[in-house]
Amino acid sequence: MKRTLKHEAFELLQQGEQAQPGLITEAQVPGLPEVVQRYLSYAGVVGKAPIRTVRLKQQGVMRLQPGQKWLPFDAEQYFTTTPPGFLWHATIQPLPLVSMSATDRFSEGHGNMRIKLWSFITVGDARGPEMDQGELQRYLAEMIWFPTAWLSDAIEWQAIDAHSFKATMREQDVTASMALHVNEQGQLTHLTADRFKEEHGHYLLAPWSGQCHEYQEVDGMRIPTRIEITWHLASGDFNWFRCKVTEIEYNQSGRVTRF
Repeated sequence: MKRTLKHEAFELLQQGEQAQPGLITEAQVPGLPEVVQRYLSYAGVVGKAPIRTVRLKQQGVMRLQPGQKWLPFDAEQYFTTTPPGFLWHATIQPLPLVSMSATDRFSEGHGNMRIKLWSFITVGDARGPEMDQGELQRYLAEMIWFPTAWLSDAIEWQAIDAHSFKATMREQDVTASMALHVNEQGQLTHLTADRFKEEHGHYLLAPWSGQCHEYQEVDGMRIPTRIEITWHLASGDFNWFRCKVTEIEYNQSGRVTRF
């Protein structure tokens, strides 16, 4: 499985465009809504090299249904920004003698989630238009970990009020949106969206939010390193995913930051 993951990650990173000369300048920021500028100023993107690739590791817990026990996981994730794409692979052990793996991917405008028992028995393989949009939405949310990507020409901005703004991204035939909420300091506090949630073989739109915590500095930029994800359902809030970024590296530089 590790060999397969490394091969898939290599294929994804090979799709990324080569580095362009120059750093991000102040001239790239003034045309954006004030609330967006406040966030990018706090994140510290001006004067930084554009991030093209990301590799990070996570540790956390997840559960699939309300009331279920939390399942610990370890994950490794890769991103490209031009074009946008990611590969996330997690290992979960729900029972002492049972191991599961989950591989989430967005590439070339399509999303896919595969779940396997003992790394070779496929028990889930979700794909289709709802997955395409959901995975692009996930990519958009996780740009909080590589904030120079917010200056992509593929993103449209709309101020909602003094403390929130909407980001919309289009990739091939897929469109995804996310609302980002910031405080007076410019720190991103949480994200909100309507996302597709699978229920009994059908996809339904449901309110979703991600809480951002524990900001750390990486290569001169501030990013949140702990997140919590919650579905806001008619039956009540369902907090289902919590993770901590434990290490991160940009542009395959070899400079790995560990937390």
